[in-house]
Amino acid sequence: MSIEIRKVRKDFGAFRALDEVCLDIAEGELVALLGPSGCGKTTLLRIIAGLEGADAGSILFGGEDATGVHVRERRVGFVFQHYALFRHMTVFENVAFGLRVKPRAQRPGEQQIRRKVHELLGLVQLDWLADRFPSQLSGGQRQRIALARALAVEPKVLLLDEPFGALDAKVRKELRRWLRRLHDDLHVTSIFVTHDQEEALEVADRVVLMNAGRIEQVGSPQEVWDHPASPFVYGFLGDVNLFRGRAHEGELHVHGTRIGSPALADARDAAAAAYVRPHDLDVRRYTPGAGGIVVRLDRAVVVGPVARLELLPVERPKPADNGGCDPLIEARIPARQFREMGLREGETLVATPRQARVFLESGAGI
Repeated sequence: MSIEIRKVRKDFGAFRALDEVCLDIAEGELVALLGPSGCGKTTLLRIIAGLEGADAGSILFGGEDATGVHVRERRVGFVFQHYALFRHMTVFENVAFGLRVKPRAQRPGEQQIRRKVHELLGLVQLDWLADRFPSQLSGGQRQRIALARALAVEPKVLLLDEPFGALDAKVRKELRRWLRRLHDDLHVTSIFVTHDQEEALEVADRVVLMNAGRIEQVGSPQEVWDHPASPFVYGFLGDVNLFRGRAHEGELHVHGTRIGSPALADARDAAAAAYVRPHDLDVRRYTPGAGGIVVRLDRAVVVGPVARLELLPVERPKPADNGGCDPLIEARIPARQFREMGLREGETLVATPRQARVFLESGAGI
């Protein structure tokens, strides 16, 4: 079932949690709401579910206005971060709960319930745990049971609020892959909330970047990674180096070097910032007159196939020019290259951006 979100606004006192949010979600799509704490993603999810009311705007399910429809009538399955399983019930009874509390006219017979529950437990690959209690399960198993319970009522929409947030990194990674495979099998329209960039980029068909109650960008994982629409998106998706300087006629002047930016060809000595990912920095030994940012290798961390270099500019910016930015520059190069170059901490090097995205600073003119 498709979902249309139209100019949804929500205030909590003087705080605006959602500001005229509009979004279309296609039937069978898996969408991630991604952003920092307090950006409005969970509030939006709760409004879609009917657990929270909007101050303005509307929610449409399959083209029909569901704004005033009670949560029980929306056919929405909800999975929370902390499982919310009934501790006094077995796994089987937890999954069967939603079916057993349906109105009498809609309630399946006991045989149908048993068949349905065993099908769902097989789907989440935990049918062998039917007689256990939640306290006897691992965190990953509990979350899969919570998902089976949400699917038992055959929801038109599945909503997941930080579903893997309480799990350790290895289990989270396993469940991310499992959720993607499960969605490909079921094709239930699904929305999940996360602040984990890797999780959103790995699992979702589309990613919705949210910040301060607004949507900053919507696109496929590859689109938002390759073409960030704003400084916020660039900074939020993965590690990034921020260089502040002056943009003039298509170039940013910073740390004694120039970074090309054809999009700012009309800029005239305007305050601007360049965003450069650590793997987009070339690093070589310093030679007099070399172009690039002259740096000192402060620390090198080699883990597996990657060497992470912490670099400090030899030409330190004044605090006023740097906008309070950390002067540390991070570069990532193959560990083999690091060993072959024989780099040592304290050496003077040159870092050159292969690729950068330059944005004018707020209030800067062209």
